[in-house]
Amino acid sequence: MGAFAMKGHVARWMKLAVGFIALAFCAAPVPGDVGGCGQEPQELDRETFFWSLQGIECDHCRECGLASAACARACSDVLVQSEFPKDCVPLVHDGEVCLRALDDGSCDDYRDYMSDSGPSIPTECNFCPPGGQP
Repeated sequence: MGAFAMKGHVARWMKLAVGFIALAFCAAPVPGDVGGCGQEPQELDRETFFWSLQGIECDHCRECGLASAACARACSDVLVQSEFPKDCVPLVHDGEVCLRALDDGSCDDYRDYMSDSGPSIPTECNFCPPGGQP
């Protein structure tokens, strides 16, 4: 192959590489669409979510031998929380991610989550932060 043919060959490969890079950036998901796994956006059912949350918390309290007042509330037959904060409308996917993170929590995590003095939550469950944006 001559020098001119080699330059043409390299130029073609460069164009192809630039095309693939452009495709990668143009085909990326749009903000807010990441992690939806193809689900249509559906509002999270409050009662189902809070009963599931309370059940997971109670199970972990028992498994970890925790005896806080928060654990006693979680293990009661009364739904402790049934409303999201004002202007908070989480989606089903948000709730699924949160519950999965809680279910995967260790006993050390649950000592923090179910603390009576300064409870915390996993970041996956912070879809309705006090005062606005996460």
